[in-house]
Amino acid sequence: MGYLRIRSRHQPFEVAALAMAPICGVLLLLLGGRPTSVRTAMPVPIQIGWEIGLVLVGVGGLLGILWPGRLATGLGIELASVVLFGTISGMYTMALVVVSGRQAIAAASFIAALTVGSLWRAAQIAIDLRRLAQASQCLTVETAEGGGT
Repeated sequence: MGYLRIRSRHQPFEVAALAMAPICGVLLLLLGGRPTSVRTAMPVPIQIGWEIGLVLVGVGGLLGILWPGRLATGLGIELASVVLFGTISGMYTMALVVVSGRQAIAAASFIAALTVGSLWRAAQIAIDLRRLAQASQCLTVETAEGGGT
């Protein structure tokens, strides 16, 4: 069997973004200081869902990265979190652009980069999960044939 390569689960930029997401979400929920673009572009239930999503994404993503059990479970939790993170950061990017237009170029660019990075990481995790499943299948076949230890 060949070498199984799983990408590092401790990527500093991802960890920093995931750590800041729940802090941001909790502060938005408690202080009610929603950005003008969010208040203008999103109905109140969506705004609240966006804020709760920030909390869930951060907590879930960090839980997936630090998961002490099976690697596949941790990667699956992290995958769900970064996909949701990409989605909610994309929502914010769209709200910024729709409401503020050219004035939001700098902020929207940085938030869009967060969206792209989150979805890029999701693709990496999906590839890693597929590799892990293939490796597991190879080990099962080798063991069944008597070739494993």
